[in-house]
Amino acid sequence: MARKKIPEEPVNHERWLVSYADFITLLFAFFVVMYSISSVNEGKYRVLSDSISAAFDPTQSGLPIKLISPVRPPIVDRNFQSKVEDAVSVEGQYPALPSGPEASEKDKINLRKISQQVVKSLSPLVNKKLIKLTNNDLWIEIEIKSSILFPSGSARLSPKARPVLRKIGEILGQFDNQIQVEGFTDNVPIDTDEFPSNWELSSARAASVVHLLAGAKLDPRRLSAVGYGEYKPITSNETPKGRRKNRRISIVVLSDAIARTANRTEQLEKALAGKRKAKATLKPGAAPLGAPVNLLPPRRQER
Repeated sequence: MARKKIPEEPVNHERWLVSYADFITLLFAFFVVMYSISSVNEGKYRVLSDSISAAFDPTQSGLPIKLISPVRPPIVDRNFQSKVEDAVSVEGQYPALPSGPEASEKDKINLRKISQQVVKSLSPLVNKKLIKLTNNDLWIEIEIKSSILFPSGSARLSPKARPVLRKIGEILGQFDNQIQVEGFTDNVPIDTDEFPSNWELSSARAASVVHLLAGAKLDPRRLSAVGYGEYKPITSNETPKGRRKNRRISIVVLSDAIARTANRTEQLEKALAGKRKAKATLKPGAAPLGAPVNLLPPRRQER
């Protein structure tokens, strides 16, 4: 009997479709990954970058990931202000700060009123560029050239400076904002018995202005004096004109939004006053605030 012949299977010419499908799948996955990278979240990427950098830095402990910006100091860095050469009018203000405290509507109104009154009262000096006013919603800076305030190398106010400062004091006396007076000098060295360096000269000049403002019926608790010496120039000290610009006094009026975060002494006084008030309202025999509470049963407490 003849054996049954097994038919031969036809050759499959479509096996290439398997490899093609694999290639298309991989290509699709590649484009998905590329798209996801192109739409990366910048904030999350920065956090990830900081954490990786901190993890591989042996000088740091832990992962100091910064998710929010810290509160700004009461006075914004003068390097930012040094970029502004021209006087800023009441209408032209500094741009709003990207982070930090936000001024209330009362802050904005008060600072706007102060700006308008200062410009109106001292318009001749403003027009001569002897006084420059810059402001935003958080502070006002009244910059006065030292040529109209002090003789060269001295911290004693000249007679023509007193009426100007008294006018400013009268305006500021209508409000309750904190005020910081800042003194600046040029880089010409000074070495006298009274002023060993520009630090002492700038601080003494700021203190002289503070004394006069306090005499103009301003609450001294609202005032502070700061001396920056030669280290906060607004222009180059290479020319006599530049040195004249750098010799100046700035009266900085702070909004309540900044003063609340910066005045640590006032915060401490309020905290102590709150504790004293709470202690005074305690009933006789009551445990004082902060005393440890005994949670043991009565029998265990007697042992």
